[in-house]
Formats: sequence, structure tokens, C-alpha cells
Amino acid sequence: MSANAADAAASAGGGGPAVAASSYLHDGYSLWSWISSRDHKRIAILYALSITAFFFIGAVAAGLIRLELFTPVADVVDADTYDRLFTAHGVIMVWMFLIPSIPSVFGNFVLPLMIGARDLAFPNLNLLSWYLYAGGGLFTIAAMLLGGVDTGWTFYTPYSSIFSNTHVILTLAGVLVVGFSSILTGLNFIVTVHTLRAPGMGWFKLPLFVWAIYATSVILVLATPVLAITLLLLAAERIFHIGFFNPALGGDPLLFQHLFWFYSHPAVYIMILPAMGVASEIIPCFARKRVFGYKFMAFAIVGIAVVSFLVWGHHMFVSGQSVYANMVFSVLSFVVAVPSAIKVFNWTATLYKGSITFSAPMLYALGFVILFMAGGLTGLFLASLSIDVHVTDTYFVVAHFHYIMVGGSVMAYLGAMHYWWPKITGRMYAESWARVAALIIFAGFNLTFFPQYLLGYDGMPRRYHTYPEQFQLLNILSSSGAVVLAIGYLLPLGYLLWSLRHGERAPDNPWRATGLEWQTSSPPPQHNFDRQPDGSAEPYDYTPHRGIHQ
Repeated sequence: MSANAADAAASAGGGGPAVAASSYLHDGYSLWSWISSRDHKRIAILYALSITAFFFIGAVAAGLIRLELFTPVADVVDADTYDRLFTAHGVIMVWMFLIPSIPSVFGNFVLPLMIGARDLAFPNLNLLSWYLYAGGGLFTIAAMLLGGVDTGWTFYTPYSSIFSNTHVILTLAGVLVVGFSSILTGLNFIVTVHTLRAPGMGWFKLPLFVWAIYATSVILVLATPVLAITLLLLAAERIFHIGFFNPALGGDPLLFQHLFWFYSHPAVYIMILPAMGVASEIIPCFARKRVFGYKFMAFAIVGIAVVSFLVWGHHMFVSGQSVYANMVFSVLSFVVAVPSAIKVFNWTATLYKGSITFSAPMLYALGFVILFMAGGLTGLFLASLSIDVHVTDTYFVVAHFHYIMVGGSVMAYLGAMHYWWPKITGRMYAESWARVAALIIFAGFNLTFFPQYLLGYDGMPRRYHTYPEQFQLLNILSSSGAVVLAIGYLLPLGYLLWSLRHGERAPDNPWRATGLEWQTSSPPPQHNFDRQPDGSAEPYDYTPHRGIHQ
């Protein structure tokens, strides 16, 4: 349906184009029609609902952690419960929110639209991946409710393989199933990008978001099996007492760390590369400028994906590995900062002399860039051997990780949600509320995690539920910031749900963006396009006369 036809259809009701009769939202209304759908758009919605539920469960655990740390003494939970809380928070947030969030929701929904495809290459496999994700996630949550696990989300041996009496095996099984969901999703995206691009769409005419999802998918397919094997070896050691990691049985505990971090450091880029792709879509749109250095941006994405496999050892500087290995991993950790810096410089150059509109998606994108830059710069501190020895296992590491993962990935996730919300739902949200929420989240995040840099540098270790009184003021600031952050996260949930019923109907292209996803109706029809789109146009061809819907 064209924009003019949609406007005409809605003229009696006013307020913008009506939802197309063939919209994917009208392809059945029963629960079964949703949970059996092979439509990538519906599966994206299923992922969004599941991920949101898991996010708030993980956030409750984080809230209890910050409540306990408000005072120096144990006055909310005991030590064992605290161990289970921070493990649950880490497991849920890493494997059930951060890793799948942007690829599974927005990769699923907009990647086929961006390349002019009718669906992903393997629709049945796509549905299976959601069932694996939801089933593995629920199984993991059940293990947490049955008594939890107290090893931390890294499951370090020998504690996890010998001494812990908690539900390690059940939790590993749930994470393993979720990992297979990621592998299937990544494989689907790779084949889709290779085989289903619109006529004329060469590799250097792909949107940068597609480049980012493609690179992320390669990491998922290559790295996640290593995690699966590692978790299976850990389970075998616990059940059958085979000596993989237990020194008493002839194993090597450092082997677990090498295998775990060989997956888990690339996993950092599984979380952040899609966020970079989101920023690369939003910033040119709201600056009304062609993205600066498109090919350099694409090559930087590939460079990050490649180098991410070479730096796992910087998590092990104090583990006893060779000093020469430490030096090599330190240098490589500085090297990986180069393609990341290229992207920051190119986003900045794109903004330079642009006609910038500070709409909600742009505020989230700018927040992402600022927080990612802060987290990335402190990553250079941790890549330096002498500083890393001082701050290892302190709150400095916690702050760095959260600036990248939460400040980066969650800001980008919310930016993507606001940017593509009109396309997904056919409705506009309350822009003023969205801007307020973006600012509250940015302020609440910094109030929560910046004090943790100071705590860590002053020597406060992580994973302790009590601490010396000298750290209380900074912990009060951090816990107070968590309250502000929680308010900021709840606001979008409120006004986005409100918009589903009361929001203004969205034009087909409210942002006057250039991607193929904006050349179909809002929301899209069941098969995405009424006719095969032309993919030969240059990406990000913004011109000054194109305005933005307000």
C-alpha cells in the first residue's frame, strides 16, 4: 500500500494512514496464530515479549543487590542469597537479554525488510530458534527459583565443578539450550544476507545495520559452539568426575577460563556490534546527512568481529598465565580499540554540520555513543597490565562492563525500539515522554555506575554483600541512581503500550529515512512488499529538503 492510498483510506478518521488490511498484525488474532507463525515479523514480536519479561526479572535481582549494598552491613539478604542474586542477574541479563536482544528482535523484524526480502531464508528454523530461546530461558529461571546457583555467571571452576551444591547442572542446561537458539538465528541471518538481497543490492549498498547483524551472526556461529562444549565438559566433570578442570582429577582450571573467555569476549561484540548498527542507522537519519566513511564503517565492523577472537586472554592477566601471553593479549586489546574508534569518529563526522533533530531515537543514539566511549576508554585501562592488576575483581570492572553492555546495548536497544516502533506497530508514541525517558535513563545510568569506577579504584571488591563504611557514600549514590534508572526503564513500557491504542497512526516513513524498510506500509504487509523493491540505490542518500514527521 502506498502512502497516498493509506492516507486516503484513513481520511475519514484523520490522524494519518490506516493499518493496511493485509498487515502482518491481521494475519490471525488467536494465540496459536502467533506461536505457530513463520512470519519473521511476528517471531520478532514474540522475541520482544520474551526478552522484556526476562529483562525485568533480571532487573529485580539487580534492584535487590543495590538495596543490600545501600548499607555496609547485611540487612536485606544473607551471603548465600546474595551470591544467588548476582548470579541470577548475570545469567539472565547476559544470555537472555543482552546477547539476543537487538539481533533477535530487530534483526528478525527489519533485516529482511532492509534487503528487500519476503522473509528470512529458513522460516521454520526461525520459529524453532524462538522456542529454544523461550524454553531454555524458562528452564533457567525455574532452576533459579528452585534454589538458584551461586557460582557467578562465569561458572568458574573448580568451585562450579566441585564445591558448589547449588543447581549448576540445571542452569548450564538452560544456558546451553539458549546458546543453540543463537546459533540457529545466526545461521539464518547469514544465509538470508547471502541469498535474498534485492536486485542491485551489492555488499557496499547494504545498510550498516545489516553489516553489523551479519558480523554478529558469524561470531554467533563460530563462538557459541565453544561455549556449548565448555558447559558440557563442566557438566560431565560434575556428574561423571572426569578430570577436565579439577586438578585433583588431572584437569586444569585455567583451561575452563581459556575456553569460556574464547567465547565470552566475542560475546561482548555480539552485544555491542548490533548496537553500533542501530546507531549507524539513526544518526544519519536525524542529522540528515550521508554517513561519513561508509566503507570504513563496514570494514571496521568486520575488523571488530575478527579481532574479537584474539583478545580473550585479557580476562586472565592475574590468573597465572605466561607473562609473554599477557603482553600479547594486552597489545591485541589495544588494537581492537582502533576499529571501535573509527566508528566513533565517523559518527561524530556525520553529525558535523548536520541538520540535527533531537528526537527520541537520536537522544538514545547519542547516549549510546557517549556511554560506549566512556566504557571503551576505561577498557584501555583494563588492557594495561599494571592497572589491570590493581583493579581486577573490583567495582571498576563492574562499571566498565556495564558502561559497555548496559549503557551501550540497552540505550541502542531502546533507540531501535523508538526508531522502528512506527514501522512495527503503525503507531506513533508520545515524543515528549520519550525524550524525558531518554534523559532520565542517561542520568540514572551515570549516577548508578560512575560511582562504581571510584569504588573500584579505591579497592572495593565486587561480589561482596558487606563492605567497609568508607565506601557507603558512593554506594548510596549508586543505589539511588538505580532507582532513577528503574523509573527511566518503566516509562517507555508505559507510553509505548499506551500508543498501541491511543497513538497517532504512523505514516509509512515518519522519519523520511532512506532504507528499503521505509518503502512499505506501516505496519508492513504479510509478505513485506507488494512488488520487488530495487536495491541499487546508494545507502543513506539524505538530502536537506527531506523533513521529519513531528
